[in-house]
Amino acid sequence: MKTELILSNPQIMMGKPVIAGTRIPVELILEKLAAGESVEQILQAHPRLTQEGIQAALAFAARVLRADIVYPIAQTG
Repeated sequence: MKTELILSNPQIMMGKPVIAGTRIPVELILEKLAAGESVEQILQAHPRLTQEGIQAALAFAARVLRADIVYPIAQTG
């Protein structure tokens, strides 16, 4: 992963990780993919975004979730 593609700066989007050269947060890309949007649809909606940027966002999210923090998920029903 090209780590320089993901930036976190307190002056940009309140420090949320974004794709370098854009104000597109990693979480937005993840939300769009989870909602069923294709990579092509996301690229079309965000012309400054690249395929490499989307891949960097996914790799970043995977790396963050690999941390030693446990996120309990409440059981419903």
